Amino acid sequence: MVLALCGCEWKLSPNNNGKEGDAVAVERYDRIESLYLTTGDFSALQQLNTEYPMQTRALIEDVLKIGRVNDPEINSKFLQFFQDITLQSLINEVEQQYANMDDINKELNSSFRRLKKAIPGIDIPEVYTQIGALDQSIVVGNDMVGISLDKYLGADYHLYLKYYPKSQREQMVRSMIVPDCLVFYLLSLYPMPHGNGMSQMECDVHIGKIMWVVNRLVDRHVFKGEYVSLVAKYMKRHKNGTIAWLLNNDNCKDIAALADGK
Repeated sequence: MVLALCGCEWKLSPNNNGKEGDAVAVERYDRIESLYLTTGDFSALQQLNTEYPMQTRALIEDVLKIGRVNDPEINSKFLQFFQDITLQSLINEVEQQYANMDDINKELNSSFRRLKKAIPGIDIPEVYTQIGALDQSIVVGNDMVGISLDKYLGADYHLYLKYYPKSQREQMVRSMIVPDCLVFYLLSLYPMPHGNGMSQMECDVHIGKIMWVVNRLVDRHVFKGEYVSLVAKYMKRHKNGTIAWLLNNDNCKDIAALADGK
């Protein structure tokens, strides 16, 4: 761990491991967060509140749900919340497993380049990491995507064995970070079209569309299943169809119909 020295001019560098010119470089908010939560370092707290106010608000109010950021006691509540020995071990495990994230930066950049090529007008979000006490895996909002690294410590991580079934633990691995980021970000841009009488199957197909696209963006077959297969079948029938065309068209009924062999 890199410790900040006393004095306002000293700061913990986020050290995002990104290269100049990258479309996406993960902001290591988690490093500053962990410094405050393990040492109570005041300069780290200042960085959280002044350089990352939106991330801090989202973490405290939406993920941890421990209060409002304008509560005079919120800093001590935040610190005390993580003094539990289980959460301290969680912070330590994140620091060890994610000391380096070059592989994730590389895959994020290649995936977002493909997305930008497929949909030229799409906005590329700011991506940052955090430690969220085993709550939400991915947080999306305000043109930002937050990755809770504590939810990606491996299928056999001892804390997961107590709380999650095997099927869920198999998704809580490092290789799922980028696919999950893309799924939740695309769902924020192409939300479920509620209110038009969609059947459950059509809703599942909508998720299948997003997953099929993400498979293409990461260039590996991450997401499988019936609905992803239906989308693949649909796109084979529409060889000129693009990712933008698929996402922007109301075609869930047509795709769902393929399940009946139509």
